[in-house]
Amino acid sequence: QVQLVESGGGLVQAGGSLRLSCAASGRTFSSFAMGWFRQAPGKEREFVAGISWSGGNTYYGDSVKGRFSISRHNAENTVYLQMNSLTPEDTAVYYCAAEQSYSRYVYEYRYWGQGIPVTVSS
Repeated sequence: QVQLVESGGGLVQAGGSLRLSCAASGRTFSSFAMGWFRQAPGKEREFVAGISWSGGNTYYGDSVKGRFSISRHNAENTVYLQMNSLTPEDTAVYYCAAEQSYSRYVYEYRYWGQGIPVTVSS
C-alpha cells in the first residue's frame, strides 16, 4: 500500500503560481512512477503530469506544457507540481497518484491521494 497526501492548493489570481506537494508513505516511494491529475466540476479526471521513478523522465498534458513542472525528491518521499501562469481553466481538484509504471491513464493507477482544490480567479 502507498498512502498519498496532497498539500499546497488554494485560491490564486490568474497569472499567479502555486506549488502542490504530494507526500507518500508506505511502500518504497522511489520504486513508483508518480502522476498528477485534475478534475474540474462536471468533467472527467485528466492527466496533468507524470514522472518516472528516478525523476529522469517527465511527461505533461498538452494544456499545461510550458507552464507546469513536475519533480520529485525521493529522499523526502515527495513529488511536486509547480504551476505557473495559472488561468481560470486550471481550476480543479488536483490528485496525485502512484503506480509502478508510468501512465497517463487514470485507470492504470492503483494509489490515489484524496485530492486538493485549486481555484484560479480571473
